[in-house]
Amino acid sequence: MSSKLQQHFSLQGKQVLVTGATGYLGRAMALGLAELGAHVLINGRCHERVMERVAKLRETGLTASPAVFDINNEAEVDKWFSECCSSPLHGIVNNAYAGGAGSIETAVESDYRNSYEVSLVSAHRILRHGLPCLRSAISADGAASVVNIGSMYGMVSPDQRVYEDKRVSNPPFYGAAKAALLQWTRYAACEFGSEGIRINAISPGPFPSEDVQEGTPEFVVKLAARVPLGRVGRADEIQGPLAFLISDASSFVNGANLVVDGGWTCW
Repeated sequence: MSSKLQQHFSLQGKQVLVTGATGYLGRAMALGLAELGAHVLINGRCHERVMERVAKLRETGLTASPAVFDINNEAEVDKWFSECCSSPLHGIVNNAYAGGAGSIETAVESDYRNSYEVSLVSAHRILRHGLPCLRSAISADGAASVVNIGSMYGMVSPDQRVYEDKRVSNPPFYGAAKAALLQWTRYAACEFGSEGIRINAISPGPFPSEDVQEGTPEFVVKLAARVPLGRVGRADEIQGPLAFLISDASSFVNGANLVVDGGWTCW
């Protein structure tokens, strides 16, 4: 028999949308939620990649459905929520991000606008269109949760000594957009908290993708040396924090930013 605490973490019978669910951390997030019983809506722009991820989850006995739309396209977002999301939506994970490297000297104004669009405006767009489904979940089950994926670089500036290799430099527009997302999270938590819709954030630290780890191992060594735990994060280590914030285990947590960085921001 499961304990009451285990029941709080269970996502059985709940539906959760994960944007950017075909990416490095997005795949781990979707898997972790599905393993806790959630029906995961796999979002991405590429139909083939989305269907591949859905198939992999279903092969292991988990439940998932495709949610193919571009989060930056208002018409596509509106169409998907209008036509495909009529049932209660218990959770949204605003995870999608796309952008390149750069510095203040090399960045152009459009870099800032694009980063702001994909990080903050898309989160606003998804929440605004998803509100009816979130409210439906409140009516049906008494709970709904939104988790915005920020970054430690929305809190601190990158250590330039780590990013001497400009191929992997962390750009100023990325951190600025993530900082804005964290503030927007607090605002949204205050606006919708009275309805029972909790809105929180996770700020991941160094979670270099497989391509980065394989292509620039010396950079990963530098990253690890900057972390008090002495290593970079594994993709599966984002699953526990996300499960906590999406589930009823965090039922009195609202407007929080859960930092998952191995201690990087403690220095």
